[in-house]
Amino acid sequence: MRSSLYFRVFIITIAVIVVSGILGFLFSNIYYHVKLKPFNDEKLVGIAQQMKRFAEQQPEGMDSYLHNAAALGYEIYMTDGRADERFYGREFRERDLDESSIKLVLAGNVYHGVAQFPNEPFITGFFDNRLSNTVGVPIQVDNQQYALFMRPDIILQFGELRIFFALIGLLTVGISIALFLISTRYLVKPIESLTDATKRIVQGNYNLRLPTKRRDEIGQLAEHFMTMSGELERVEQGRQQFVSNVSHEIQSPLTSIQGFAKVLAERDLSLEERKHYASIIEEESRHLSLLSKQLLLLSSLEQGQETLTQSTFSLRDHIRQAVQVLQWQLEEKELLIKMSVPGSILIRGNDVLLMQVWMNLIGNAVNHISKGRSIAISAEEVDRKCIIIIKDTGDGIAPEHIPFLFDRFYRVDRARERASGHTGLGLAIVHKIVRIHGGTIEVQSTPEGTRFIITLSKL
Repeated sequence: MRSSLYFRVFIITIAVIVVSGILGFLFSNIYYHVKLKPFNDEKLVGIAQQMKRFAEQQPEGMDSYLHNAAALGYEIYMTDGRADERFYGREFRERDLDESSIKLVLAGNVYHGVAQFPNEPFITGFFDNRLSNTVGVPIQVDNQQYALFMRPDIILQFGELRIFFALIGLLTVGISIALFLISTRYLVKPIESLTDATKRIVQGNYNLRLPTKRRDEIGQLAEHFMTMSGELERVEQGRQQFVSNVSHEIQSPLTSIQGFAKVLAERDLSLEERKHYASIIEEESRHLSLLSKQLLLLSSLEQGQETLTQSTFSLRDHIRQAVQVLQWQLEEKELLIKMSVPGSILIRGNDVLLMQVWMNLIGNAVNHISKGRSIAISAEEVDRKCIIIIKDTGDGIAPEHIPFLFDRFYRVDRARERASGHTGLGLAIVHKIVRIHGGTIEVQSTPEGTRFIITLSKL
């Protein structure tokens, strides 16, 4: 059975309190044995010496004095080492004083039982009520030598305080646990919301609303989670749109091929009509071939499967080669092309892929501008960057189309583009090629023309 986060927090809280209590006690006990025990022994010896002086000066009032001292909070034991033993105050828990200690005091020496109490991790000598845990001084009453042993009566001196501090400790622990568990709700609730949101995302529901007003790590997590959800939704919509576009792009030429093939097979047609229908089938087949090649290229670029065999080459020569390939289209439309690319500019990249960039951009300009217009290609070096601008003098692109130009299958004029045999993947491929070369591409368009600005790292 899976335990809840609250239960785990409760167990961790109890464990922390227990471990903290044990460690606190151990360190306090070490401090007592190292620092307080010698000080306490010396203080008790001084009090025992005062008792000794009073008893020796007024032997007739000794018993009454020692009873009063015991009532004030001391446990006292006096013996002559033989049959005479006297106890004053509460009884000792253990009478473990050995004969050698008694003889030591009777011989006129001081017994330091408190200072000599053994160091034990979980036993604090200050509270251990045994006869050996005392101080002893010699005392002479009526020419008789005695040994007086005493220690504080902890219960009598600190009984109420012990209850008071124990109550404070228990209440502190209890209230701390309760408040900690209540405050944990503040931490756990957004995590539960994130868990529910994860389940909804798994089910395909990306329309999430999470509390993002918090300024701590959980608030940042919720904000990033919503960003991720929006991105996943965009990716999913793009995937569905991509599948729909691919299906449409493939279905249209297939339908044409199927229809015209059926006409060729079933009807008695003239040679001219057969050539016409056959040319349509050939054109649609060519369109399908181009589409499949561009889809494979785009897929390999997006998955990083395209091996970038890089070389260093002259930018001017590379662009001039692309212009030469398109020369017949330029002449057919009587277009003027201007190049201002310094021969000193060298770039490093995949010449095959970058050739597709120039062919696509210049080819698009050729296809979209009217007869007699011009295309300008320029390049310059700025801060170790190479900026290439391909500008035409066409009628421009409407502003609402600009954000979508690099989307797959997007066409400004869908009817015209479809009839021309274009797949709508060219600019998407251009964008991806520029990106994998570490560059950027942007579009600026006005009614006087369109500019494509490509920025690449120079050699």
